[in-house]
Amino acid sequence: MENLNRRQVMVMAVGTAAVAALGLPKGVLAGREEAMASVMEFTGGATPSEGGVTLDMPEIAENGNTVPLTVSVDTPQTTEEHAQSVMVLAAGNPNPGVATFHFSDMSGVAEATTRMRLAGTQDVIAVAKMSDGSF
Repeated sequence: MENLNRRQVMVMAVGTAAVAALGLPKGVLAGREEAMASVMEFTGGATPSEGGVTLDMPEIAENGNTVPLTVSVDTPQTTEEHAQSVMVLAAGNPNPGVATFHFSDMSGVAEATTRMRLAGTQDVIAVAKMSDGSF
């Protein structure tokens, strides 16, 4: 048996992960309907308006296991008007819920950065709950 170096092990691991991802049965992935059901649960049935939330992430990720993501809400964090929470969903993952970030008027800015895992090319959705009850 030959000795493997770190790079060879990483290449084999990425190849195995790619084969495993491609071999997932279609019913394993959540789909847009389940993601929209999560949005409706988050909003209490209210219809969110478009705009005001910015997702910054790569168009194509080199590694689907660690995709960088920054989400921000375009509003001042004042006592009168601020983002209370932001929910991020990935419609094509087995579990669409990625993260929910909570803010207050003392947060300064409504912005969070994280990394997430994506099962493949898919829609990523962010919904912000504002202090006035709108989404």
